[in-house]
Amino acid sequence: MRSITLKALGKSFKDEVIVHNLNLTIPSGKFFALLGPSGSGKTTLLRLIGGFEKADAGSIFLGSKDITHVPIHERRINTVFQQYALFPHMNVFDNVAYSLRLRKVTSDIIEHKVTKILTAVGLQKYIYRSIGQLSGGQQQRVALARAIINEPDVLLLDEPLAALDLKLREQMLIELIELQSQLGTTFIYVTHDQFEALTVADHMAIMNRDGQIEQVGTPKEIYEFPISSFVAKFVGTTNIFKGIVTLTDAVPRITIDKLGAFEIVVPQDKKWIHEGAFVLMSIRPEKIYISKKEMTGFSNVLMGTVQSIVYHGRSTQYNVAIADTTLVQVFEQNEEHFPKEVVDYDDRVYLYWQKENIVLLER
Repeated sequence: MRSITLKALGKSFKDEVIVHNLNLTIPSGKFFALLGPSGSGKTTLLRLIGGFEKADAGSIFLGSKDITHVPIHERRINTVFQQYALFPHMNVFDNVAYSLRLRKVTSDIIEHKVTKILTAVGLQKYIYRSIGQLSGGQQQRVALARAIINEPDVLLLDEPLAALDLKLREQMLIELIELQSQLGTTFIYVTHDQFEALTVADHMAIMNRDGQIEQVGTPKEIYEFPISSFVAKFVGTTNIFKGIVTLTDAVPRITIDKLGAFEIVVPQDKKWIHEGAFVLMSIRPEKIYISKKEMTGFSNVLMGTVQSIVYHGRSTQYNVAIADTTLVQVFEQNEEHFPKEVVDYDDRVYLYWQKENIVLLER
């Protein structure tokens, strides 16, 4: 297992710049996710790392080795694509053994390695089954086994679960986590699905629509402490308001037009937060407590009217109109079969939150 380092990487197709001056280090032995909207350059970046595309500028390092111009077959990097590209005329064993036979590995070693890897992905009972007799999830496992049979330093996964239904996708995410932990191989997982990225990743990078890295960190760091409104809105759901900072009072506040002034905590590392600064306030829907009752013990409160309610099973989403023009989303965990307080359409409600749950953003 080795790290991947991208230095000033650039790639264009015709006159369109896809990746520009991109720098990123992907640590070895980790499950790393590249998350971003469609068209952000995620797949192009993966193809550059794998050698399927040539970089126009910059360098790609596998560990300390510059592999920018190294051919695909010499990179010790394998790829699992969205379309699994299995050989339909071969059974499971032959699909997985294919690359070993190309390398003229002896039959007894092939038998041992293929059996071992199919056991690792839970397909030992299907070893001689034809590809056409397998479910989507089983075919995905065959593609994984084929990709890791040669023990690559890095495994690239390009939206490998996109063709699966939700239940199977959730199951396969857990299996991927367990497989990566078992192998210790560096996994680089490309997706536009925030749930997938937050579920599997040890570390992740958020790419914006300009093909740039917006933020790198653990899933918790990125979700709880986004550095921009793009990250806050793309990873999860959030409420964002623009306001002016006041630091001269005893308690720091942000004043938002038509809504009032709200207590905030000013992190020491955010030097751009000063008296009179225009900033964005982000507050996650699950950090807001909704009630029809007046309560104490919260830093901030707003009043509004429930416009719509969406039941999600584990949680309920309330869309609350504030000052007639602003909608605030609130997520409430459904913890009780018969809650003591029922919030319904058109109810006048209070929205409470603590100042510590506010994230201040410059852009």
